[in-house]
Amino acid sequence: MDQHLDFGAEHDVSGESGASNTIPMQCSALRKNHFVVMKNRACKIVEMTTSKTGKHGHAKVHLIGIDIFNGKKIEDICPSTHNMDVPTVIRKEFTLVNIEEEFLSLMDDNGEMRDDLKLPAGDLGKEIQKRFDQGENLMISVLNAMDEEMAVSCKLSNDQD
Repeated sequence: MDQHLDFGAEHDVSGESGASNTIPMQCSALRKNHFVVMKNRACKIVEMTTSKTGKHGHAKVHLIGIDIFNGKKIEDICPSTHNMDVPTVIRKEFTLVNIEEEFLSLMDDNGEMRDDLKLPAGDLGKEIQKRFDQGENLMISVLNAMDEEMAVSCKLSNDQD
């Protein structure tokens, strides 16, 4: 089974086309640092252990993941032969154009604008606001998975005019 698991690459996936938010994958095929859906949340696997097959059953996989949007730790146990959902995770880079009333004005590579993403809470939001106020040209990385989207990092834009 050829699985493409490059989560850093950009993909052109639109929700309207009927593209699936998740794909099934056998639990035993999951790996650390890959993504999986646990308790209906997109998570990055940080630890996994497999128990030996019992007298009457299957080997079990114990997964520990971190929710990619809120950072909360989630644990789950799944028989190794069962399928779990793997979320389609898309990372896109946007140029920060403006911040207005807690919303980011972002422009993609094609010059398309969007104003529907909130400034993230916590330290990242403070860093973005501070660097923007200082006049830095910033690139914002946005993660999208399972109909949820969030700015997850910022860096200095390469093309300083």
